[in-house]
Amino acid sequence: MLLFFKKYRLFGIAFFIISIIIISIIYNILNVKKPLPIYQPSQVNFEMVDSTIQHKKKYHRIADFSLINQNGKTITQDDYKDKIYVADFFFTTCQTICPIMTKNMHEIQKKIIADDEIMLLSHTVTPKIDTVAQLKRYADEKGVNASKWNLVTGDKKQIYELARKSYLAVKDEGDGGPFDMIHTENFMLIDKKRQIRGFYDGTDSKEIERLLKDIKVLKASYKD
Repeated sequence: MLLFFKKYRLFGIAFFIISIIIISIIYNILNVKKPLPIYQPSQVNFEMVDSTIQHKKKYHRIADFSLINQNGKTITQDDYKDKIYVADFFFTTCQTICPIMTKNMHEIQKKIIADDEIMLLSHTVTPKIDTVAQLKRYADEKGVNASKWNLVTGDKKQIYELARKSYLAVKDEGDGGPFDMIHTENFMLIDKKRQIRGFYDGTDSKEIERLLKDIKVLKASYKD
């Protein structure tokens, strides 16, 4: 019996090593990161989507825009060209979910502060109240870094259309008033082609962790 084991010991060792290699290869193949989805209006809760595009199944992108940030600077899509960014909708006088969303967006800012590929964009849904001066006060209070994070105000119609027709993130108030909306806790991850790659609960710390992981996945996809 001892003679048998001695005779086949080298074979057993070689077989064991080869098995480990094969298992490692299979494990790595199975754990390849799947690409993030590209969200279309037809895939999103219809309450968040303007009725004119609810049927749309492909080619959806964030529309061109021109808004004013907390420093009085005009911000357009060109400021986000070739950038990955996180967008949301808020208002400075909100006392419910907005403070939590802003806190979590600030946490994201800290994580991506040195990354030139990543930016943040927060749109007010009450532009009459959230003037440039008001946004500036809010930005200073919340530690907003203007090189990474724009808080924007402007024409309410444009903001409404961006929310409903581009970011698919805001509910219609439904009271018949022109361009009135109810913002949600959603954070949206936008890629370099201005496509929506993820929706996240901006009030949930676990969702923020998922968002940060998805940013890494999205970044890596541009290196392949």
